[in-house]
Amino acid sequence: MERTLEDWIAEVKADLGIDLDVDVRELLDVARVVAHGVARPAAPLTAFLIGYAAAQRGGGPEAVAEASRRAAALAERRAAAAAPEEP
Repeated sequence: MERTLEDWIAEVKADLGIDLDVDVRELLDVARVVAHGVARPAAPLTAFLIGYAAAQRGGGPEAVAEASRRAAALAERRAAAAAPEEP
């Protein structure tokens, strides 16, 4: 599966004309946090918004990483607020 993912990412980047290496594991981790802390459909939409935010800030791996960190933190805060309080 990992090879398929790497192949897919390379193919999409080539087709879209994107020359950017990002931390795929970090993006998948953010998607996991969002899917479990917010809602499953929020994960791909959040990934799109991370990319859009990074592009607005000039792009590059650092902009993607910063947007990823901010989105993950927001999802974690939301999940914590929604969690039932322990007695």
